[in-house]
Amino acid sequence: MKTFLLNTHMGNISVDPEVIAQYAGNVANECFGIVGMAAMNSKEGFVNLLKRESMTKGINVAVNGKGKLVIDFHVIVSYGVNIMAVADNLVSSVKYRVEDFTGLEVEKINVFVEGVKVID
Repeated sequence: MKTFLLNTHMGNISVDPEVIAQYAGNVANECFGIVGMAAMNSKEGFVNLLKRESMTKGINVAVNGKGKLVIDFHVIVSYGVNIMAVADNLVSSVKYRVEDFTGLEVEKINVFVEGVKVID
C-alpha cells in the first residue's frame, strides 16, 4: 500500500494506510452490533472472524484521485440487530473519528456484511 503524505507548515508527515486501518478497526469494534472484522476464504467461500491483532485484513484503506480516503469494511454483525442502523452508526462514527485523527477527508466508507453471529 502507498503511504499518505500530509504537507504541513512544519514539514511533511507520512502516514501508512495500515495505521489508519488499525484505528478505523478499533472505532468499528466499539460500534453497537459489530462483532468483528471478517476475512473471506475465497477458495471455499468461508467467512472467518478475525482476531483483534489481525483485524486490518478485513479493512481496506485507499486514496482516490482527489486525495480523499475510501475505506472498505468487511464485518460480521450480531444476530437480531438492524443491519442498516449498525452500518449507518459505523459509517458516521468512523468518518468523524478518522477525519479528526488524520486530518484527511473521508469521501466514502463501504460496509460489506459478510456474516451474522449469535452473541451469548
